[in-house]
Amino acid sequence: MAKTIWLVGASGSGKDSLLNGLRAGEIPDLLVAHRYITRDAGAGGENHIALSPAEFARRCRYGLFALHWQAHGYCYGVGQEIDLWLAAGLNVVVNGSRQHLPAAQARYGIHLLPVCLQVSTAVLRQRLEARGRESPADIARRLDRAARYQAQHRHCLIVNNDGSLLQSVDALRQLIAGSQPPQPGVHHE
Repeated sequence: MAKTIWLVGASGSGKDSLLNGLRAGEIPDLLVAHRYITRDAGAGGENHIALSPAEFARRCRYGLFALHWQAHGYCYGVGQEIDLWLAAGLNVVVNGSRQHLPAAQARYGIHLLPVCLQVSTAVLRQRLEARGRESPADIARRLDRAARYQAQHRHCLIVNNDGSLLQSVDALRQLIAGSQPPQPGVHHE
């Protein structure tokens, strides 16, 4: 059975770069889902589908999302199309929410592969500072939140993203293609 790969990680950990790397690669039987977000399409960051709050609410009412949640003042959703892709035998990578992992586990059960993208504190600080979007106080809060969350990765497989993007894409590809079921807490670097 195909897997839903629920990719999570702190802001600045490189999720968007990793997803773009997966999209650009030739990985058989793998698709990367787009998220529907109530954020302007030109806001930077991930390649998403921008919806107005009214349109997002309408799609919720019609049951068009496989999963949806709210975070950071926005609504996020993953369309029902991923269930069609899974039924066709395709693995699907989702840019997930750390807080929404239990709902994803409830929906996809043993077919969900939670993957936590991690970077060292020094690399994360460097990336956040280079973005230039947050104040030093905001960066400190993000680093603190990332450290607290990393201590709670009991149910995730870990992919370290301190190195090159190619290394991280390869580590994730190997994890997905693994012939044996991966063990939670195992680091793949």
